[in-house]
Amino acid sequence: MINTNFEQIENVLTRGVEKIYPSREALERVLLSGKKLRIYNGIDPTGKLHIGHLVILKKLRRFQDLGHEIIILIGDFTATIGDPTGKGTARKPLIRSQVLKNAKNYKKQIGKILDIKKSSVRFLYNEKWSNKLKPADLLEIFSYFTVARLLERDMFQERIKEGRDVLLHEFVYPVFQAYDSVIMDVDLEIGGNDQMFNMMRGRDLMKKMKNKEKFVIALKLLTDPTGKKMGKTEGNFVALDDSPKEIFGKIMSWPDKMVPLGFELLTNLPSPEINPREAKIKLAKEIITICHNQKAADLAEKEFSNVFKEGGLPSKIPGSAIKEKTLSILDLLVRTKLAASKSEAKRLILQKGVKIDGQIQDDWQKIIGIKKGQVLQIGKRKFAKIA
Repeated sequence: MINTNFEQIENVLTRGVEKIYPSREALERVLLSGKKLRIYNGIDPTGKLHIGHLVILKKLRRFQDLGHEIIILIGDFTATIGDPTGKGTARKPLIRSQVLKNAKNYKKQIGKILDIKKSSVRFLYNEKWSNKLKPADLLEIFSYFTVARLLERDMFQERIKEGRDVLLHEFVYPVFQAYDSVIMDVDLEIGGNDQMFNMMRGRDLMKKMKNKEKFVIALKLLTDPTGKKMGKTEGNFVALDDSPKEIFGKIMSWPDKMVPLGFELLTNLPSPEINPREAKIKLAKEIITICHNQKAADLAEKEFSNVFKEGGLPSKIPGSAIKEKTLSILDLLVRTKLAASKSEAKRLILQKGVKIDGQIQDDWQKIIGIKKGQVLQIGKRKFAKIA
């Protein structure tokens, strides 16, 4: 049964929403009419699911709760092309085996947000139809697009001005994503605001090939105060399969100004009228409860308090077996995997971010006597113990 409660529909169309095409009023009328919609979001398995995906999945769950059909499209074909959105250079192509490996745990993680036991949720893979297109099929699909429209993308314009290449396979990426909408005959696509160009090309193609109105909801992006997306490139990446301790620590390191947006996009709760630190604790626990469970959230809070507030050590510290009796401090940090390279280790020491048994280390040329049980620490969240 389709839920047509006005207040719930208003909430789902406004909370965390940047833009709706053709308009919020048009989509609202359809939702209030009781029509069951087929709604989809596409995920290219180029890496782990992260907190940005959680924003979209939470919105999909709200639509599922209203009674609508949800499709999670795994882009096992489009991921081998590489979405050029926001990229100054072409993505490195992925082979399909790597794509499928990346997507291996997606369904399990998505099942923590969507109720995938219900028939209202389906998982589809676009290789099923995209890889079967013949040259004649491609020519017909391409005929609905113009070069001028595809060149409108900001990142392509920037590359052209700077004399960098725009490769043909990434140039036609939006065409294949648009074709997904046609094949699945969807009524609505939901994605981040950075996916607007791709989603709108699907809307265009639906009109031309099926004479059908496809709605598009672009959600706000989870960004830091400078406007940068939360992601691997910016070093603030929160994966959905991160440990509770990692999630808690990363969210507690967010700037205070991010907290209201975090509540809006990642929870169904209002932003609390409490101090930023307490608000971040509440937000971190809410996200850990979604990705893991309530018990894990409580334990993560307890450990964080022990380490950061009371100056203690984590209850579990990764052990590193070192056979040598002495090592340079740079080698020691690399061997214990607290630093990726000697140059990074040196930088951390010069920034006074390295401790051994609670003592700050400021000499990057120092030779360390190795003892079992020694605790090495980088910053506030990374620890290792000599086993």
